[in-house]
Amino acid sequence: MRYAIDFLYILAIAAYSPVILYRRLAHKRYRGGWGQRLGDIRRRTPQQPCIWIHAVSVGEVNAARTLIDALHRQHPNMPVAVSATTDTGLARAKAIYQSDCDVFYFPFDLSCVMSRAITNINPAIICLMELEVWPNLARFAADRQIPVAVVNGRISDGSFPKYLKIRRLIRPMFSRVGLVLAQTPEYAERFIALGCPAERVQVTGSLKYDTAQIDGEVPGTARLVEQINLGKERLWVLGGTGPGEEAIGLEVFRGLRQQPAFEDLRLAIVPRKPERFDEVAALIEQAGLEFVRYSELKKMDSCTGGKPTVILGDTMGDLKKFYALATVVFVGRTLTPMGGSDMMEPAALGKCTLFGPHTFNFKQTVDALLSGGGAIEIKNAEELLTAVQKCLSDADYAGRIADAGRDIIRRNQGATQKSLDALFHNFSVAVTG
Repeated sequence: MRYAIDFLYILAIAAYSPVILYRRLAHKRYRGGWGQRLGDIRRRTPQQPCIWIHAVSVGEVNAARTLIDALHRQHPNMPVAVSATTDTGLARAKAIYQSDCDVFYFPFDLSCVMSRAITNINPAIICLMELEVWPNLARFAADRQIPVAVVNGRISDGSFPKYLKIRRLIRPMFSRVGLVLAQTPEYAERFIALGCPAERVQVTGSLKYDTAQIDGEVPGTARLVEQINLGKERLWVLGGTGPGEEAIGLEVFRGLRQQPAFEDLRLAIVPRKPERFDEVAALIEQAGLEFVRYSELKKMDSCTGGKPTVILGDTMGDLKKFYALATVVFVGRTLTPMGGSDMMEPAALGKCTLFGPHTFNFKQTVDALLSGGGAIEIKNAEELLTAVQKCLSDADYAGRIADAGRDIIRRNQGATQKSLDALFHNFSVAVTG
């Protein structure tokens, strides 16, 4: 079975290599970290076992923050290592963890690579954020008696039927997982159906609720006000957008600005992927709207060009600041079937939050927000226009939605400590030894 898995990996790498080459040349991705991806990982204290936390991309990296902070507080002498798969995930991990943790790319799951990587990382326990269970990782960890836990576990509606079709192939992999800390009872049942022993599966809630900032000022917000020269005008933020959504948002925005009641409205667009910044800039130009790139404003103390109608958020790590200034928020990657961006962040900040119907990556959060009246779901451009008009025209209506959203996020917090308690209870020797 080991050789069959490696053979399939090699076929997949060969098939995907043209895509890697294209993205390397066109988008400057995959240009670094190949040594780490091949298992050449250097820790600061390699002789001391660590807690290895793997998070695929930015969302998982952010979700792990409260867990890592709590580990540092409660076990300050235990090293923590953090890996990520994507370039943006690694950049985010370095930005928030590198001073206290070893940070590196996740190694390929080829047998020879993963065996070498585990030796170099020297983990006492491996925590996989959400789902990231890999066959060779699970096998080598089991062979070396290194416990593996899935933390903040979830299996999406789209992924679950696909896993069920290959359940016989992946059951051995899931059976090697020592503990699953699932976000919801539904996700817990899915892990059990795929081969995780029921006695090893617990429901602890979603860590993302704990990462959400509910109270206090978002750092950098006052500076952003000066940079974009924001006065009493209202600001509509399109956050974490994907292909096709910016054009819809710009069309709706132009329609709103033609009405006297909304002539003060300004727009901030923050695309999810940095490689799309130039593409979105071209869309704004085509719409005939005055705009400025935030990357240029960050170099200045304030906006010297008056009050640009549109701000393109073409930087990483600044979305929360834009949300903090928003009158109303639309969360992207939801009008097209991409699964959604994080709608928890604006809701927690007490913002009237809108999103489209394609939110399968955030099902639990969306269900909680919609059932509690803490957000608005729209289906298309027409409904988006109507909803934004209503939120801007009726402050009491928008305020009720915003307050409900914040309360829902607050009530669902607490998963971090539950997860730590479960890890320490089940793997106390590995963690403290």
